[in-house]
Amino acid sequence: MLQKQDTQAPSVADANLNDLAEISSQLGFEIVDIAGFLDTIESKSKTQLEDLDQLDRGAERVVRSNAQVMETVGAVSLSTQKTLESARESVALVRESSGRSQEVAEWVQDLNSRTEDVSNTVDAMRKDNEIITSIAAQVNILAINAKIEAGRAGDAGRGFAVVAEAINDLSKRTQRAAREISTNIETLYSWIRTLDEETETISKSAKQILDRARDTDASLAGIEKDAQNVNSETGRILTDATTVRDAMEACFPNINRIKHSVQDTTADIQKTHHRVENLILSSERLVQGTVALGGQSGDKMFIAFVTDMAAQIGRLFEEGLTSSRISQADLFDRTYVPIPNTNPTQVMTRFTKFTDSVLPPLLEAALDLDPRVVFSAAVDVNGYLPTHNKKFSKPQSADPDWNMANCRNRRIFDDRVGLKAGRNTGPFLMQVYRRDMGGGDFVMMKDLSAPITVGGRHWGGLRMAFTT
Repeated sequence: MLQKQDTQAPSVADANLNDLAEISSQLGFEIVDIAGFLDTIESKSKTQLEDLDQLDRGAERVVRSNAQVMETVGAVSLSTQKTLESARESVALVRESSGRSQEVAEWVQDLNSRTEDVSNTVDAMRKDNEIITSIAAQVNILAINAKIEAGRAGDAGRGFAVVAEAINDLSKRTQRAAREISTNIETLYSWIRTLDEETETISKSAKQILDRARDTDASLAGIEKDAQNVNSETGRILTDATTVRDAMEACFPNINRIKHSVQDTTADIQKTHHRVENLILSSERLVQGTVALGGQSGDKMFIAFVTDMAAQIGRLFEEGLTSSRISQADLFDRTYVPIPNTNPTQVMTRFTKFTDSVLPPLLEAALDLDPRVVFSAAVDVNGYLPTHNKKFSKPQSADPDWNMANCRNRRIFDDRVGLKAGRNTGPFLMQVYRRDMGGGDFVMMKDLSAPITVGGRHWGGLRMAFTT
């Protein structure tokens, strides 16, 4: 029985070791998936922080703009109030002026009526003067006749002649007076006519002034009403602006609380992310440890293939040096020259054309190992991938997202997985990661790598990625 137990014990231990290797591999897968999820949350948290910063700055701009609005509206309100007061004073002055213009118009109309009466009186005076002139002429004729008759009478008519002479002289003076009166009457009549015309003109002007005063009164009344409306509107705007100010002041503490909360969350996620990275390292060591102890996992075939292929590539590079197809300085060139007009950026080194000539047969053959194999490529210690599988080495287009998925040669993959694959010097390295396919798409992958050495010098590593 003891011997039976001894013969069975190694198989049980192997089975447990195999289970441990499989569980370790699956654990690494789950941890990387969690890490990817944390990356997404952290990215969203940072985006939220940026949005909150923009919101905070935007809110501050709103507050400043609102304060400027309140200041401007306050100035407008004060100006409008002054305009309203001026309009009211102007309306009162115009109405007072209108009243005076009305009085002037009425006085002019009354004056016009009186000038008509005076004109009529002057007409009567002219007629009366004409009668006096006619009578004086008749008296003058009678005086002349009396004088003639007195002369015929001789001495007997001498006294009568004296009287006739006096009457004749009186009639002449009366005629002269009548002529002077007639001249004065004509002058007076001319003045009255001029005055009448002027009063008519003044009357029309007064009427125009009254009409314009009424128009001005209506306009000023409209201005007063508009100013009152503007004053009311500015009052409402000030009320609304005050409401906005109060609302923004109430909003700022909430924005700050959310911002601090997101900052704390981001910090916690970053701490968690660091811990998860340590878990990833631990899971990778666990996988390598179980395999080193003899544990058999589903990845055994891939591990054997990759380590053997890495050794083949090392020998190819050594043959290139021996045959002088490439110099050691060129093979280990670390100067990456960007290729113009590429997006994402592709680069060239002095060994790129050499790897293009020697690696494709091996890299394409690796794709036939298993349907789960996605790609196989060699990278230098800085994650530079010069030569890729044909399906990932297409000429770039104008679409960066398409290029990201289909033009992956001549790229530097200096992320965690790419750098570790290029710099690992252990027998192999099994990593689990989310492959960025562009356009926000990710695929969970296993990345198995083995170091490539050339004449004992570490050049980089062979990467093989496959799905689980």
